[in-house]
Amino acid sequence: MSGGWRRRTWLAAAASLPLGACAPRAEVTGALTGTHPERGHLLRHARATGDVVQRRASVVIAGAGVAGLAAARALRLAGIDDFVLLDLEDEGGGNSRGTRIAGIDCPLGAHYLPVPGDAARDVQDLLEELGLRRRVAGRWSYDERHLCHSPQERVFFQGHWQDGLLPVQDVGAATLAQYARFARRIEALSREARYTIPVSASPLAPAHLRLDALPFTRWLAAEGFDDPLLRWYLEYCCRDDYGAGPDTVSAWAGVHYFASRHGFHAPGEEGDRDAVLTWPEGNAWLSRRLAAACGERVRPRRVVARVATTKDGAAIDAIDTASGSLERWEAKHVVVALPAFIAARVLASPPAWLVGAARAMRYAPWVVANLHLREPLADRPGAAPSWDNVVHGARGLGYVDARHQALDPRPGPTVLTWYHAPGEQQRHALLQSSWQDWHRAVIDDLGAAHPDLAGKVTRVEVTRYGHAMRIPVPGTRAQLQGVALHGPRVSFAHADWAGYSVFEEAFTSGHAAGVAAARRLGRTAVA
Repeated sequence: MSGGWRRRTWLAAAASLPLGACAPRAEVTGALTGTHPERGHLLRHARATGDVVQRRASVVIAGAGVAGLAAARALRLAGIDDFVLLDLEDEGGGNSRGTRIAGIDCPLGAHYLPVPGDAARDVQDLLEELGLRRRVAGRWSYDERHLCHSPQERVFFQGHWQDGLLPVQDVGAATLAQYARFARRIEALSREARYTIPVSASPLAPAHLRLDALPFTRWLAAEGFDDPLLRWYLEYCCRDDYGAGPDTVSAWAGVHYFASRHGFHAPGEEGDRDAVLTWPEGNAWLSRRLAAACGERVRPRRVVARVATTKDGAAIDAIDTASGSLERWEAKHVVVALPAFIAARVLASPPAWLVGAARAMRYAPWVVANLHLREPLADRPGAAPSWDNVVHGARGLGYVDARHQALDPRPGPTVLTWYHAPGEQQRHALLQSSWQDWHRAVIDDLGAAHPDLAGKVTRVEVTRYGHAMRIPVPGTRAQLQGVALHGPRVSFAHADWAGYSVFEEAFTSGHAAGVAAARRLGRTAVA
């Protein structure tokens, strides 16, 4: 699983497949798209080649990912329009961006948002503003067009598809018993201490600190959870949410995955499956609306190279990668909505706590491959095609179908979005591999479940993230205690400050930074 990927292993496996089964078709086109690592690497030797352009704004937001866009929204709610967002990529949204292939929308990263609980009040307010949530007969109701259509998820296990992602068919009594005991243990831990999304909504309890101090695998071993199928499922969950396996993430993170939502339900137990909001383009549906409200204040293709505090506020240098010019912004306040390791690099005088935090953080690389198919796949026996489709034992994390939410029932071309977290050791190889390499990797990974996949792919677009998300390693939660994110001139906003990367954490962090910036300007934002 994680850490087990080798580029040559993938290529050798793909090359050995028989023609007509999983061998890619020669006429398939493709590209590496969505991210521009070369722009980020400009920070190593940040130099402008053109003129210096002086600019001014009340607030400069460095980074137009979800956190930066949320900060901008908070400023707008406070009546502040004099702000600008500077972002590295061609459009805002960060990991919540999307694209279109042959007329079909598909995600470039995050592809769903669980219906938020009461702790995520800022996210709930956003969904209400966007018309996704409204009060009906005294209860909150969500627009069913945007809730994930059924069937939601399935796993390919022992030669056939089964409903849900937890292997249950043809498994032994001992496995089922461990499923049930794990469910009871998660329930007990949920009673012992509250787990919330966002994490800032509840204090870090002693029980959390105990779990935060050790790897998830050590806790599982101490608790006697050693069943291979349970361990596979927990491995999948950790890599899916955190980009790393149970041997790397903390026990707090492993428990939080379940305890912060609807728990863990063993086969035969009653329990609600998480309601999920999703769109063909993934969370780009949300980020594009946040960006559109900012209009031309979103300035793409900018590399923020330096942030320095001044007597009256802050000075921000950004390289316009299109013209080569250096933009020197003067602002009363700056929101640094960048990953912690980038924030520590660009601040002229970073505080000691930021330097220490950045050094301790570890990041997971990710690959997102979008495959356009000229026609639907021939399905194997078992559960029907679902939104989320996972192959048991595969290296990747499965795929989602971009047309699953379509209201048109007629079968036709579609896009499958395949996700993979190869492990920290593979970051360099990830950036060196071609789209053809990743095409072969996907065919190899999904071939057992879909032997006709290779013959139906027409185009492959691969998005690579060298530092996609922070990994919640042991000690992460303890490290974040007492961090001062909001100062008189600089505020910090990013999912890094929650310890792991999900939309709710990024948005809540950004909203808080926007509120802090508004107060710095003497305005009151909606808190």
